[in-house]
Amino acid sequence: MNQIEVLEKLINFFRTLPGVGAKTAQRYAYKIINSDSSYAKDFANSILEAKQKIGYCKECGDFTDKEICEICAKRSQKIICVVKEPKDVVALEKSKSFSGVYHVLHGTINPLENRGPNDIRIKELLERISKYNTEEVIMATNPDVEGDATALYIAKLLKPLGVKVTRLAQGVSMGSELEYADEVTLAKAIEARREI
Repeated sequence: MNQIEVLEKLINFFRTLPGVGAKTAQRYAYKIINSDSSYAKDFANSILEAKQKIGYCKECGDFTDKEICEICAKRSQKIICVVKEPKDVVALEKSKSFSGVYHVLHGTINPLENRGPNDIRIKELLERISKYNTEEVIMATNPDVEGDATALYIAKLLKPLGVKVTRLAQGVSMGSELEYADEVTLAKAIEARREI
């Protein structure tokens, strides 16, 4: 009986992961149980190690195991691409069409969820732009209501500063998320960006 409770606990933890339903969680739990102890130990240790060693870049807010991520350390800050989440950086990097740096907001403006401009990393973006004399900001938030509202809000803040603000072209369909767009679509969206 005790083993079943432990199994249910493991299944429930897997169910908390995004996109993992009951059957998939059960398969993951069975995989762990059917594996040898060293596999389970390595699996658990890799989770703990990732949690302990990975944090946010002090410049852009993306995941890194250093104080400043490799992208911020090596690339020019003259063009900043603003995204909602770290997973969007991964999607855009796969397109191999952008050579500037990123700025991760960690959310978008969403009054229905009581998330305003002060709840995301807009202040840090303004500080970076001032610090590095950034010339262009590409708004690459998702093409949905919250993403558009966030892009327009930031554009209004930046216009008086003389910074060019562009938005990804509409190769990315309305209501979709960047992480699911293919590399070619994202590359074309960056190339055909428009000023807002």
